[in-house]
Amino acid sequence: MTTENTRAGFVAVVGAPNAGKSTLVNELVGSKVSIVSPKVQTTRMRVIGIAMADAPDGARAQVVLVDTPGIFRVAKRRLERAMVAAAWQGAQDADLVALVVDAERGIGPETQAIAERLKETKSPRILVLNKIDLVAREKLLALTADLNAIVPFERTFMVSALKADGVGDLLKAFAEAVPAGPFLYPEDQAADLPLRLLAAEVTREQVFLQLHQELPYEAAVETDKWEDRPDGSVRVEQTIHVQREGQRAIFLGKGGARIKQIGARARHELGQMLERPVHLFLHVKVSERWADDPSHYRSIGLDYDPKSG
Repeated sequence: MTTENTRAGFVAVVGAPNAGKSTLVNELVGSKVSIVSPKVQTTRMRVIGIAMADAPDGARAQVVLVDTPGIFRVAKRRLERAMVAAAWQGAQDADLVALVVDAERGIGPETQAIAERLKETKSPRILVLNKIDLVAREKLLALTADLNAIVPFERTFMVSALKADGVGDLLKAFAEAVPAGPFLYPEDQAADLPLRLLAAEVTREQVFLQLHQELPYEAAVETDKWEDRPDGSVRVEQTIHVQREGQRAIFLGKGGARIKQIGARARHELGQMLERPVHLFLHVKVSERWADDPSHYRSIGLDYDPKSG
């Protein structure tokens, strides 16, 4: 779509792990485009959500949200370094950078490091204090002042992404900030994430929700086959990669009960998102060195650095 009165641009959403970035992106878009779980580091790729809004000047705006992986202060492992690189690339490429801070936790080491590095970005910066329903107003004002002392922000917004409080005003600000120009995506598109990756993320979310007390986050999910069937349904085959045989046993559960439950919930979630019946088949495979396999990085949208180990 191209009209004389449209705006479109990219907003990078950055922040420390578990600041609420994915929840915020989903709320801004109005549909689920990024997985959310209680475990730190669930977002591994730059998931793009697309939000439509009216700018204050009357223009119709398309805000393309880049939901970056949570940025570690010290990235020790290869996977962590790849995630951090993806996050900062998203920030560098964007028209606007939004730093999301968990207002309840305040300025931890990760947020401090991110704010310091934001000094290097040329794009306008917006501060978003999230989870404000859990914090006294006096603390919010002090937190705003402290963060602006580290790096100046154009504007500050206080929101509760979980309760959708203040999110509308934030979206209007994004709509106003993106440059004038034609839309970058179809107006009814909510995300620029291939269906195979989307399906893998949905299953991985269920893994986190059901096993986060028992397994590390390094479990990977790959969509091996995607078949659109004549009756309108889709057949999906996926492999869950774990690093040890003991982890495989945990995934399977007694008599295969655990993997069946993960599959049932992922199938239901994916069916709702696709608005079509889904036949999902899961396989669990022990891949001891998957974190060092370049193909796994490509499958989740990250660059593999052969020099890092």
